[in-house]
Amino acid sequence: MRIRPTTEEDREVFVDTLHAAFGRFPETPDEEGGGVWWAALELDRCLLAVAEDAGSKDGSRAVGTAGTYAFELTLPGGAVASAAGVSAVGVVPSHRRRGVLTAMMRQQLEDLRADGEFLSVLLASEAPIYGRYGYGPATYTERLTVPRHGAALALPRGGEARDTGSVELLRRSDCGELLEEVYDRYRRATPGALSRPPRWWALGAGQPPVSRAPRYVAVHRDAEGTADGYAVYTIGDDQTLKVEETVTTDDAVFTALARFVLDHDLVERVVFRHVPPGHPLRWQFADFRAGTVNDVTDWLWVRILDVPRALTARRYPADGELVLDVVDPFLGERGRHLLTVRDGGADCVPTDREPDLSLDVRDLGSVYLGGTAPSTLVRAGHVTAHRPGAAALADAVFGAERPPHCLHWF
Repeated sequence: MRIRPTTEEDREVFVDTLHAAFGRFPETPDEEGGGVWWAALELDRCLLAVAEDAGSKDGSRAVGTAGTYAFELTLPGGAVASAAGVSAVGVVPSHRRRGVLTAMMRQQLEDLRADGEFLSVLLASEAPIYGRYGYGPATYTERLTVPRHGAALALPRGGEARDTGSVELLRRSDCGELLEEVYDRYRRATPGALSRPPRWWALGAGQPPVSRAPRYVAVHRDAEGTADGYAVYTIGDDQTLKVEETVTTDDAVFTALARFVLDHDLVERVVFRHVPPGHPLRWQFADFRAGTVNDVTDWLWVRILDVPRALTARRYPADGELVLDVVDPFLGERGRHLLTVRDGGADCVPTDREPDLSLDVRDLGSVYLGGTAPSTLVRAGHVTAHRPGAAALADAVFGAERPPHCLHWF
């Protein structure tokens, strides 16, 4: 078996092999090659695993796929960094448990490093798979279900809700450019958020609202008429209104959009698919029990490829010094790093000092965006704290201005 890079000429075999790995059949793209989730594949960033096959014309056939997208990831403090978005990973059933996946992931990480990448991210189809390759869950999302009869929002203490502008109803087909602009402002201000490259929007590649599937869009405009938030939704035959994503950086705008969908007639329940952890919406119901969190799950997983570059790329909310002993079992590496944070910025250099914390690179990925407290991983037995107060200091240093959240599916 060998792992080789792909070109545009490999698109058909790559797509067919990927779908075979998941037991699916590819949909037919439109005349421009769009309208399907895999339309945005970057074939110059993909790999094929090829095995010998005496029955084929050239004596070989594709048995595995792996690809990456070129994204930008917003870090705590507002910095934006390049991140490789790993996707389209699969091995056909006849060749599983033969080391094909491990070989592809190793080649992929080597290629990413050679290209100068220091961060890799993915959405894990199965949680046990990617930890062994150095990825750790770094953002989380919640599903909130609200029965229509219990959806009343209480006024804030002291009187009336703040006037946040107006909400208008549009169709997805009429507001693609507006969605793209609002989302881009949102993702640049939200730690953990990924870019949605223009090519994705142009090709309708992904899930709604990036895809062209019919959807209603509640668009919020401020007092000057500028769009500053939206909620994308659909209503099913069971009278469930499903909000697929709500995009805004303003809590009052989120509340206005929530009020809009919760007031919809002929609906029995409203499901907010992606709510950031700790979001205040539940506290705004007149009945606190009206909103039920019935699904809390990991979303974006982070893999650090260059520890010093990654740790100096983000900003920090607290000053301090930490010596981190980081082991990378998959790549067979280990390094001890002195992280010094002053006034939000950081230096990270090699050191021989005794460590404050010893941790796996996947655990460093989990705490990197501020969505997982280091002390939680200490208590779980993943991270070792070598002195009293080390975990508490790490919690303060690695925090974020708000919980990181990622909406993008890839």
